[in-house]
Amino acid sequence: MLSVLPGSLFSRIRIFLGRLKPHALPVARKHIVLASLGAGTGLAVTSMFSHWLLGEVNIWFIAPMGASAVLLFGVPSSPLAQPWSIVGGNALSALIGVTVGMAIPNLALACGVAAGLAIAGMYFLRCLHPPGGAVALTVALNPGAIDAVGFRFALAPVAVGTAALVLIAVAYARATGRRYPFRQPADAN
Repeated sequence: MLSVLPGSLFSRIRIFLGRLKPHALPVARKHIVLASLGAGTGLAVTSMFSHWLLGEVNIWFIAPMGASAVLLFGVPSSPLAQPWSIVGGNALSALIGVTVGMAIPNLALACGVAAGLAIAGMYFLRCLHPPGGAVALTVALNPGAIDAVGFRFALAPVAVGTAALVLIAVAYARATGRRYPFRQPADAN
């Protein structure tokens, strides 16, 4: 059966599959270790803080915060990982998610509207942060819980927890000789 296929087809398939293979990240092992330890420490401390603040472990808070920690500790020089992007993006997305969750009872529609408006809002306020989309989506998917907490969710645990994670990242960067936050280049406009 394989002998029926021309050799150039195998070559094209091999080239195509080779393009799917990820390239090695140009990151020193030291930075991988520091990023991993920093993210783990930051999330553990932030989770304990959230537990102390709210009196319970808040599962919705943890998932988007994990994504924020990847950016914050893994690629701290990214514009998406700067303090305003992280805190503003997560808090704004939580506000939008709560608003949409209260206004739109259809979960499928609420998810799309919440994520779409969160992205537009983050662009508008110059705080684009991909985990913010997860925050908006998560909030919109939990209308029953949001009815009980309301807009306070955007303040605690989201804004306060995100700010705590950023402060931990600043302290961790200074303690390990890394730079954070990064000054972004001035606008070309």
